Amino acid sequence: MSMQESRLINVLLVEDDEVDVMNVRRAFKKSNISNPLYIATNGIEALAMLRRSSNQCDAIPAYRRLILLDLNMPKMGGIEFLNALRADPVLKKTPVVVLTTSNRDQDRAEAYHFNIAGYLVKPVTFNAFTELMATLNQYWMLCEMP
Repeated sequence: MSMQESRLINVLLVEDDEVDVMNVRRAFKKSNISNPLYIATNGIEALAMLRRSSNQCDAIPAYRRLILLDLNMPKMGGIEFLNALRADPVLKKTPVVVLTTSNRDQDRAEAYHFNIAGYLVKPVTFNAFTELMATLNQYWMLCEMP
């Protein structure tokens, strides 16, 4: 594994909105972010991918993981997902950044209760979204992750 490969972060985007998924993919491409991007459309699917318990979906590597989490999703919302993630002894230390349209204080407080690494409100314009992804990527590339 090269030095560059060892710095890569396996990003799991938990997002049910296809337009937002496309925006993240486009922002990664525009900012030359080479981190592998995995997609789960809800919390149940995300947990299966993280636990590598489903044959139907991509299993995300067990090291250097970062979760980008939307809060408003069907089947299992973001707060429910955080609750399940933090209750899992293997997954509980996985860093999570909330990326949501919700600007509600209650959502922010509840998310931080589950030791998230950050709470970001999705920007309206694509350029601002790209800048946000590039900044987030630079930050995580500087962080020492197991």
